[in-house]
Amino acid sequence: MKGRGDRPARVAERIREEVSLILQNRVRDPGMRVVTVTEVTVTADLKSARIHYSVLGGDEERLAVRDALRRSKGFIRKELGRSLKLRYLPEVAFLYDDTFEKGARIDRLLREIGSEDGGEE
Repeated sequence: MKGRGDRPARVAERIREEVSLILQNRVRDPGMRVVTVTEVTVTADLKSARIHYSVLGGDEERLAVRDALRRSKGFIRKELGRSLKLRYLPEVAFLYDDTFEKGARIDRLLREIGSEDGGEE
């Protein structure tokens, strides 16, 4: 018998898939460019979902996508309600995921350290 502890994780994964499809196929906002849903976390009571996203491009694209997600939030939630069939639809919040930028910065710093060490030998 499965415990109830895995349900939020399953719902979060389903929300991630559905939001990705909604953004690709149904949102017609010109501010929405290349956006990727990286992770979704859902509270244990399934009342709140935090949708983490990343954007390819610079600060201008990131701000445009942030604004587009704010404008489309109600539409996205309504579309989620149609596809998820949950008793209560979670409130959604979109959060920018800067993990990629942090990883790129660490990689760049490690390369700089490696090139400095290689020059001294």
